[in-house]
Amino acid sequence: MTAPTPPTAPATPSPTRILLADDHALVRGGVRLILDAEPDLTVVAEAADGAEAVALARSESVDLAVLDISMPRMTGLQAARELSRLQPELRILILTMYDNEQYFFEALKAGASGYVLKSVADRDLVEACRAAVRDEPFIYPGAETALIRTYLDRAEQGRPLPDKAVTEREEEILKLVAEGHSSKEIGDLLVISPKTVERHRANLLQKLGMRDRLELTRYAIRVGLIEP
Repeated sequence: MTAPTPPTAPATPSPTRILLADDHALVRGGVRLILDAEPDLTVVAEAADGAEAVALARSESVDLAVLDISMPRMTGLQAARELSRLQPELRILILTMYDNEQYFFEALKAGASGYVLKSVADRDLVEACRAAVRDEPFIYPGAETALIRTYLDRAEQGRPLPDKAVTEREEEILKLVAEGHSSKEIGDLLVISPKTVERHRANLLQKLGMRDRLELTRYAIRVGLIEP
């Protein structure tokens, strides 16, 4: 008599492959420890700025991008917008120190499915990653109810989400100006002419009611494009 074939054990699903982007190596190290301690999560790539994150997402096989909101060259929101266009199936979380409603709305518009505060990352980040993989939204406890209710109310009434003060291109130029780049350097980075950079810069000064680079830099710090 043939012995019964033992049941096959169910295959263990592969862990979620994570791209982690933050310009502070110590922060990346701490976040990586939190994520790699979980059997279903693994960090497979690290980036020090948004542009590097976009490049790595295109060259590496990743399921989820965890992006700091304030990074050199390209912010987490800018990177999220680019990744959403290039890889719509990629899940995105924004990791931030800013408890700010405007950033939350910008994160949603950029294609992120979650918004996690760095101050409680040890408590919330793992849950946020798992929610993102399930294609569920995550927002830190306490802000969740009010923010999502506001968002849904606006959507139901056909009202636009809060407008940004500047366009995406102006935001790119504002960030680079605040980081100290010259018009020529900005033109080279964005593949536009220095004259076009100057025109955008003049528009920014007029639109924001500011006079010079110093005031633009203060504004960029205030809205989280660069860190002080």
